[in-house]
Amino acid sequence: MLIAATRNLFLAVLGGLAVNAAFPDWGWWPAAYAGVALLWLALREATPWRAFLLTWAFGIAFLLPHVYWAYTSVGLVPWIALSIAEGAFIGLFGLGWSLVRRAPSRHTDVPWWSPAVFGLLWVGMEQVRSMIPFGGFPWGRIAFSQSDLPVARLAWLGGVPLTGLVVVTAGAALGLGIEVLIRRRMVLGLAAPLAGGTLLMTGLLIPLDTQATEGTLNAGFVQGNVPNAGLDAFAQARQVTQNHRDGTFALMDSDPGPLDVVVWPENAADYDPRTDAESATMVDAAAQAAGVPIFLGTNDFSPEEGRYNTSLLWAPGGDVLDTYSKQRPAPFAEYVPMRDFVSHFSDAVDLVRTEVIPGEGPATVTLPVESVGRDVEVGTIICFEVAYDPIVTEAVAAGAEVLFVQTNNANFGLTAESTQQLQMTQFRAIETGRATVQISTVGVSGVVAPNGRIVETTGLFTAEQMYAQLPLRSEITPAVQWRHVWQWGFLLVPVLLVGVATVRTVKERYDW
Repeated sequence: MLIAATRNLFLAVLGGLAVNAAFPDWGWWPAAYAGVALLWLALREATPWRAFLLTWAFGIAFLLPHVYWAYTSVGLVPWIALSIAEGAFIGLFGLGWSLVRRAPSRHTDVPWWSPAVFGLLWVGMEQVRSMIPFGGFPWGRIAFSQSDLPVARLAWLGGVPLTGLVVVTAGAALGLGIEVLIRRRMVLGLAAPLAGGTLLMTGLLIPLDTQATEGTLNAGFVQGNVPNAGLDAFAQARQVTQNHRDGTFALMDSDPGPLDVVVWPENAADYDPRTDAESATMVDAAAQAAGVPIFLGTNDFSPEEGRYNTSLLWAPGGDVLDTYSKQRPAPFAEYVPMRDFVSHFSDAVDLVRTEVIPGEGPATVTLPVESVGRDVEVGTIICFEVAYDPIVTEAVAAGAEVLFVQTNNANFGLTAESTQQLQMTQFRAIETGRATVQISTVGVSGVVAPNGRIVETTGLFTAEQMYAQLPLRSEITPAVQWRHVWQWGFLLVPVLLVGVATVRTVKERYDW
């Protein structure tokens, strides 16, 4: 018994480490399937309680290296606490799977379709942890690790949940194949992984259109860099704004081509140019040099309590054409839930002095574009909001024809946080059928075509500029059109499966 328990714990931990290896900066995408298969094998005989603990260990092993950037940003205790807490949500998947697999059934062995149930329960878990607590933490959803593969095309149809379902089903099929091969059942042992691999290729059946349907937006992007990496980088906020002003000058000196807008990242002007004269002078100098509006990130301290994390569209001459304030501030980074309680464990909460309060959606601004002779709705995703399905899909449903992801990665050092975020940006391009650009203070920034192909990227902690002619598109993808079905269906169906399995188990145990 002890040997079996140790073996299963080893498999679970190894599986979590393997799934992390599928993400940047390792990027070994096949490791995602190996990791899911190892978890399948670890859980094959587990009771519900043991399955929860094993999958919790899997989750911690995955998240500790995956969100190592949290250690760089806020320290040891918050990093470990985040990994343990989110690992517990992943543990709920193991609990649910054990209840379903061990439920009374006419099958004497695990049925061939069980990997699909495994995948459904996994996606249900990801949906839960994308919603709660404190608005959820959808970072590290397994589909994101496959952003460059054919299976990612399924995001056009059903978003991240459908893609995740197929990825995990294929990994579970590999696990099932290994399990039955051990029992010398050669046909199913070979057929299950083959079926999983075939399922992964279904994305090739989805043609992704990248052509402009509503004209083209000519945009420049400025990654100004910060004076130094780390938490104190924005103690020199004016230098950061100056860097982005100078980057705009450099962009214009390069003679990029016609421009409709220049985009700066989140926190590019920490001092609000609407109320701070020095900041306004620098921003307007850049706008005058470019001859087009500057779309930039700032802080709005106008509320009596707290502040908004705001993007504003600044026209040459100082008129503010439109604004958007972040809907989903990051808990423990932009605001601190249960501050008094949490402060007993880490003094990192003191870094958040003025808390960010949520703005109202949708995440769009209206940009006048002379070259197309009309106003263009631009999707304005701020930093971690790119991880949240509803914010992105609602922006496109509200009319966004192109997406900008403004982010500030300065506090995360030389970790994989920015490249993990770029993977999400790729998925959002496929999901929405929109050209999508991630623009960061320090990198990695990138231009992504509507089919998810990365057209151009910048380095990390460099001062660079990009220029892109972005197709404007009005097509509504099935992922956007049926967004509520995907969001709630992939949550309710797994809950129903676990509920039915639990009822059947209780009925048999108590002879109802």
